[in-house]
Amino acid sequence: MYRFLFSARWFGWFVLVCVLAAACIGLGRWQMDRRDASLADSALIESNYDAEPVPYEEAGKYFDTYDEAAEWLPVKLEGTYDSSEQRIIRNRPLKGRPGYEVLVPLKLDDGTSVAVNRGWLPIGDDEAGRPDSIPAAPEGRVSVVARIKAAEPTLTRSAPEGQLPSIDLGAFAEQLDYPLHQGSYGLMASEDPGAAVAPEGAPRPEVDEGLHLSYGLQWYGFALMMFIGLGYAARQEALNRYYDGIDDDEEDEDDIIAAHPAPSRRRPPRKRRGPTGEEEEDAILDAQGY
Repeated sequence: MYRFLFSARWFGWFVLVCVLAAACIGLGRWQMDRRDASLADSALIESNYDAEPVPYEEAGKYFDTYDEAAEWLPVKLEGTYDSSEQRIIRNRPLKGRPGYEVLVPLKLDDGTSVAVNRGWLPIGDDEAGRPDSIPAAPEGRVSVVARIKAAEPTLTRSAPEGQLPSIDLGAFAEQLDYPLHQGSYGLMASEDPGAAVAPEGAPRPEVDEGLHLSYGLQWYGFALMMFIGLGYAARQEALNRYYDGIDDDEEDEDDIIAAHPAPSRRRPPRKRRGPTGEEEEDAILDAQGY
């Protein structure tokens, strides 16, 4: 009943279903990989964000060469802000609001410096493209706890004087006359002494694996449904072929019966019997007038 499955048409359907199912499985694995990455990021945030600050002497290497395992790790830095080289980073939205971030070099005792992101400012009303005011960084020696963040890539767009299109530490270093660590920058968590007015601090990153697991299972389900649908279609065609075969057999039987009618079952006519003796006598008397 299923011999039709070996036909070229059904082989083509099978190949098509295999290709589509493979694509669904690939998308499912992609979602699972994204989920694994989200879980890894969440685990990193949980382990590093609230960790005890590490002295610069131990963590200074992370500012030279970024290490993913050290992201969000708090590092204690001591030095002096160079407010004269302060930069405004453009196009930095926060909670749906457009704004800027303030980047200030912190000059360390070893002669190098670390770029410290001191926080967020809203767009200004007085002059387009600039915040209305920039809170001044503390003067003199300061102790800063900053979390490690990777340097950002170079952008092709330009920026006005005193601003940067991104936290491109290589481009920033070219504008300074002293060394700047170019692997990572510090996202300020606290500073001592603190400024009377400071930019808005960065919020804690969200720990959420997202809907990747659900999406991945859906793609796997789609792959399975491909084969279920193919099996259902094969079953329906098999049933159709089976019932079509029964109808053909019945039509053949009708044709045979029509061509060879069955003999009649009616009784043959009875032979007429002769008159009895009494009937002959009655006939003679009738003929003589009696």
